[in-house]
Amino acid sequence: MPDPDPAEGDISRIGVDPVAFEAFYRRHVTAVGRFVARRVDDPHLAADLTADVFLAVIESAAGYRPDRGSEVGWLFGVARNVVADERRRAARRLRVAGRIAGRRDLDADDLARIEERIDAESAARRTHRALSELPEETRALVELVAVDGLTVAEAATALGLSPVAARVRLHRARRLVRAVLARPATTLA
Repeated sequence: MPDPDPAEGDISRIGVDPVAFEAFYRRHVTAVGRFVARRVDDPHLAADLTADVFLAVIESAAGYRPDRGSEVGWLFGVARNVVADERRRAARRLRVAGRIAGRRDLDADDLARIEERIDAESAARRTHRALSELPEETRALVELVAVDGLTVAEAATALGLSPVAARVRLHRARRLVRAVLARPATTLA
């Protein structure tokens, strides 16, 4: 096992030592903020969730086990769980709103905005389609490595996988995404 990063502190202390927490926070807040911001549409929600990640870190710091992976992998695992919790809460809110909301007709401005958005997001839709064909755990692995810049080992830790299993899944995922993106694009008539 490689030597721990000298910049990494004793994570178990960040729940009780404000200085240790501040150092940990300063080391990771930018990366965690970017991770969260890429997964939610609202910048205010992203800021709130980033704060929630660090609150969760304080609460769970005593349970960190360095033998299971790096602090970065552990931290991104916590962040992933916080974002997933928010998505579940948002889905519940949408279901409730859908039950109580009435239906309304779209006006010309609504239609124009919808058409503009469809046109503007064509490439993103194809990429999303390719990623959506991956199993959830594999998609999360691809996002952690390709989007968030984690190493395969750190992403494996965040997802509770062995590094070997993560490398195999990542290789298969990349191959599948390339195949999906190579398919002819479909257009709406």
